[in-house]
Amino acid sequence: MLVVIALGGNALLHRGQPMTEPEQRTNVKKAAKALAEVAHEHTVVITHGNGPQVGLLALQNAAYSQVEPYPLDALGAQTEGMIGYLIEQELGNVLPYEQPIATILTQIEVDANDPAYQKPSKPIGPVYTHEQAERLKRERGWAMAPDNDKYRRVVPSPRPQHIFEIKVIEMLVKNAVIVICAGGGGIPTVYREGRIVEGVEAVIDKDRAGALVAQELGADAYLMLTDVKAVYTDWGKPSARAIRRTSPDALEALSFATGSMGPKVEAACDFVRQTGGISAIGSLEEALPLLAGTAGTTVAANVNGIEWVE
Repeated sequence: MLVVIALGGNALLHRGQPMTEPEQRTNVKKAAKALAEVAHEHTVVITHGNGPQVGLLALQNAAYSQVEPYPLDALGAQTEGMIGYLIEQELGNVLPYEQPIATILTQIEVDANDPAYQKPSKPIGPVYTHEQAERLKRERGWAMAPDNDKYRRVVPSPRPQHIFEIKVIEMLVKNAVIVICAGGGGIPTVYREGRIVEGVEAVIDKDRAGALVAQELGADAYLMLTDVKAVYTDWGKPSARAIRRTSPDALEALSFATGSMGPKVEAACDFVRQTGGISAIGSLEEALPLLAGTAGTTVAANVNGIEWVE
């Protein structure tokens, strides 16, 4: 079975953790063990988030004022290489030596006129207090949005349309290579007249990009691994309930936060409708049970309504 796995940025760098290389490597080691369990039984393609990491690079970038800040597409490429390197190395340390693994810098086409540019919604970087957020809005012109009781910078998040390197990825998968690609949603690019590809100032949602990877590869399953155990209704409230199995129609009838669970739900539903495969959302530690349908939330076309976790 071909399984595309999307690792959430917060699964690699937990909320509130210091954004250091050793902290990230420790988390990647844990992730590698979960990924290896799936890779022992199935063909695996891995994508990952980069929200905390690209936000940190943007902060470091802005602190050096002697050159113009690098644009978000260039910072996205940097994080794709950095995080891919960590995953590739640590996964290689727990899989047989003979297993080939490759990280592919992935350019993903977006529409230059996507309405997302008018309404930034993708959270990146660390969390801030209200006072810090207001200061950054004044000093740097950043858009800020609430994140639970804190605030985070938000940037445009256009929809992914096409993966330029998909043929390369397909070739590697057919040759039993574990591919790490479309990291951080891929590098956002537009196709100009004259067959010119150019990067744009945006961050593509990694779950939507992962769904596109899964669709274009014809994957059997698409897993989104994060720092929560399942999809919940009324998240954060006493009335919260976890969903075990549901259909795309039933899931989309509910309401979820735009900056967190909303894109995951949308990506899961799109993948199931486009391919007839299954999608699942849950915690990193339960990757294999999630694929088996015994943990997390499974989205499938053959489910009637919603089955709740008892």
